[in-house]
Amino acid sequence: MAVAAGRAGRPTLAVVGATGAVGTVMLQILSHRADIWGEIRLIASPRSAGRKLAVRGEEVEVLALAEEVFDGVDVALFDVPDEIAERWAPIAAAKGAVVVDNSGAFRMDPEVPLVVPEVNPHALRVRPRGIVANPSCTTLCMIVALGALHAEYGLRGLVASSYQAVSGAGRAGVDTLRRQISLVAGTELGTSPGDVRRVVGDDTGPFPEPVALNVVPWAGAARADGWSSEEMTVRDETRKVLGRPTLPVAVTCVRVPVVTAHSLTLHARFESEVTVAKAREILATAPGVVLFDDPGAGEFPTPADVVGTDPTWVGRVRRALDDPTALDFFVCGDNLRKGSALNTVQIAELVAGTRT
Repeated sequence: MAVAAGRAGRPTLAVVGATGAVGTVMLQILSHRADIWGEIRLIASPRSAGRKLAVRGEEVEVLALAEEVFDGVDVALFDVPDEIAERWAPIAAAKGAVVVDNSGAFRMDPEVPLVVPEVNPHALRVRPRGIVANPSCTTLCMIVALGALHAEYGLRGLVASSYQAVSGAGRAGVDTLRRQISLVAGTELGTSPGDVRRVVGDDTGPFPEPVALNVVPWAGAARADGWSSEEMTVRDETRKVLGRPTLPVAVTCVRVPVVTAHSLTLHARFESEVTVAKAREILATAPGVVLFDDPGAGEFPTPADVVGTDPTWVGRVRRALDDPTALDFFVCGDNLRKGSALNTVQIAELVAGTRT
């Protein structure tokens, strides 16, 4: 489906959820990437209507979410809760917009492609509902590097452990960590059972346990047999993006006291024998990946260095000691940029490239 030309021969873009944390990053990214858009229309809830936000060096007034705001829109970026996306994305699509949705509402819909431009741009060609889904931030922080290796070796199994920043839980997650840090700073807490919990109290925000001076081995809601929804999401999305519906994937999600940038350790098994030299060559030349891997010199990616950058950073690349077909490595990425806003914008740019 081609995208029609908008004002001045350029497509019209709508950003739905423009005032949120990811929406704010989207506007920054749109202001720094190639200017391919005509009008950029900012949309949010009625309580945010009338605010003015900067994009491409201009102040743009925020419009309240309503059917008429999608008139003449070619591409609509959605960063809203699932229930809002479920209601409004089909409305925008019915108005003629191609919707790029960042929620979890449509990711596993068989009629909605789940797209990572560096890995499966071809999936964008067929979008019968007029909607394209963006993977979750945890999946996106690893899949570009993993996809590059899969293209060469053929992935046959994955074991992943995530170390997820609190911003993955939204503003409430960041506020919770900062509040808890202020309570524990300058103390001797963390030296006896339950001392952090007693000081933090029962208000642990979106997390089941204190996150300051702690790690929490849980993200999402409970699913069958002890798995969490976040773990199942990473499993399902990895399979769909790579086109391997039966791929064995085991994930453990852990929340850590980091504001922004998710990290993961990956144990990836491939169809053929691997070498570190070849794997490093693949990663060093893969679009959207930075290889930063010299542990002897103290060089490996960490959230403190990666935050605010666009690529997936990779380090600690090793061949498994007991399996010549497996690699162990560490990945790190900004969950608000490539993990959310950037991938959404990249998809929109691909869609815009199909217009006539």
